[in-house]
Amino acid sequence: MAIRPQASLTLDAQVLAERLRHWPDGHFEGLYEGRRFGVTLHRSRDARRSWIYAEERGGGDFVSANLYRLSDGETLLRPCEMPAEVVARFIIGLKPEPPR
Repeated sequence: MAIRPQASLTLDAQVLAERLRHWPDGHFEGLYEGRRFGVTLHRSRDARRSWIYAEERGGGDFVSANLYRLSDGETLLRPCEMPAEVVARFIIGLKPEPPR
């Protein structure tokens, strides 16, 4: 079951960046729509770039994107080979699990 874009989603990169701010750095596990994902989140030293890559455990789904904080305060989402809506739904819907 793949993550599918939905037309009703409002894409706001600022909201996505704020959501990522609460995620741990490095690798962690999380649940999205009842499926387990391994997620890696890297932030640049100056915190102006966040890179996310997630793979479904036991499945073929993945999410990959960069978020950039620009000098004018805007945030730019750059998904990697997938619609921005797919990335946005994943970031908003993922529930990171606490470390074991």
